[in-house]
Parts: sequence; C-alpha cells; structure tokens
Amino acid sequence: MYEGDVLAGNWRRPGKGKIPKVPAEPDLVVEDADSGFCGAVVACDKEAVTLEDRFGRRRLFPLAPAAFLLDGKPVTLVRPAAAPAAPRRSASGSITVEGLRARVARESRIYVEGVHDAALVEKIWGHDLRVEGVVVEYLEGVDDLPAIVAEFGPEPGRRLGVLVDHLVPGSKESRIAAEITSPHVLVVGHPYVDIWQAVKPSVLRIPAWPEVPRGVPWKEGVIAALGWRMEPAQAWRRILGAVSTYTDLEPELLGRVEELIDFVTEAP
Repeated sequence: MYEGDVLAGNWRRPGKGKIPKVPAEPDLVVEDADSGFCGAVVACDKEAVTLEDRFGRRRLFPLAPAAFLLDGKPVTLVRPAAAPAAPRRSASGSITVEGLRARVARESRIYVEGVHDAALVEKIWGHDLRVEGVVVEYLEGVDDLPAIVAEFGPEPGRRLGVLVDHLVPGSKESRIAAEITSPHVLVVGHPYVDIWQAVKPSVLRIPAWPEVPRGVPWKEGVIAALGWRMEPAQAWRRILGAVSTYTDLEPELLGRVEELIDFVTEAP
C-alpha cells in the first residue's frame, strides 16, 4: 500500500525548503527537536539561542536548520532583525538632521544680553539654529536697546528677537522693553537676575541658587555663598560644563528661546 517506510528518515527534519524561518523574538516558546527541552527565548545572537524553561533553567542551542518545534511543527529559528534605530535628538530635544550643512544665515537675528547667554543658547539650541540659519549675537546689556533696534532696521523678512534677563514687572528691563513697538521685533525674557539661574540647581548639586543682598555684585555674591574659590569666568565654565540637555534648564528660559526661534523663522 505504501511506496516506502513511513517511519524512515527524521520526521522532525523534513527536506530543505519546507521549513519556515521564525525570528527568535523574546518570550517565543519553542522545543529543541533533539533534546525535547522546551522554553521561552531569553537571548539570541547570530549563532545560538538561549531558552529558559518553566523552572528557570536555561540552555543554549545552536541556530541549526529545523532544530526546533513550534506548536509541534519544525521551524528554523533565526536571529530577529535589528529594530530601527530611534532618531537622534539634539540637546534641545529636536530630531537631529544628519549630515547637516549650516543654512545660509537669514537676515533675521536673535540678540541676547551677554556672552554667557549666547554660550548657553548655542550649547542647547545650536543645532536648531544652524538648521534654520539663525545667528545669535550678544549685547553688553540692554540699556541702549531702542537705539540698537533702530540701527538693525527691522522689517518684513528681517525680524529681530531679543532675550532679556530679569524681565519682570517694574524692573528697568521691563521699562526698556516697553519702548520697543515694532511688529517685527519680539522682546521676551526670563525672571532671573542672571542667566546662571536658568540652570537648575540640581544640575550643579546645590539645593538652590543663593539670595544675594542688594549692593553686592550678583555673580561674586553667588560664588562667595557657594564657597567656590574661583573667578566668575571659571564659575561659568563650571556651570556651562554641567549642562548637556534642555532638561537641565528651567522652563522659564526654554519657552522664551523657543518662542524667539519661531518668531524669527516665521514666514513674512
């Protein structure tokens, strides 16, 4: 009745081309066809797979053709395809543009008060600014801001964004900012006396930024209160060196810088 012995050959290993290939994904339960060891996949490399049975015992098996049973049927386990790499993020949290060549600078600009402000903005938003072709320049204070704005000559397609320290009601900075009325200029600010305070204290492993008495230069007062034996320039390098991502900065600064970038890159 039969042309051959139905029990002849290895029933667990049919001929080539008939065995499905199955990725050895974690938690996939299979049985080793030779030993009968049954377990879930816990690890897999290009040569072998590790199975763990219900008693917690683990065994390593080579990824041989038709070496395993899945639901009682022979399969060939293969190494799972690598998951697609997540997009890289810049320090500001934006998706990094790979192979970026800086865009030709726009006529629009962002002005900040001092060199420390400019360094912090560059460290966190530098990638974004190069993508958008925005140049950040620093002033030495904002006492002459109305004249600086007039000299810049804002107009459609040539916008100016200004980041001001200590922009709170009743401050000198708020009175100066109120003098700027051009629709092509946006003046925003944070509440901190100095840009140093926009760095979260926890980043520097201090409980809080010290209160500095009136009449005492703020930076020198902070350095003395913290017991740092260094000059302000050294202290700033220490502060800036501790910052690596936007999460190291206070939201009051983050929102204002993002607002300025949006303003100067908005189509006229």
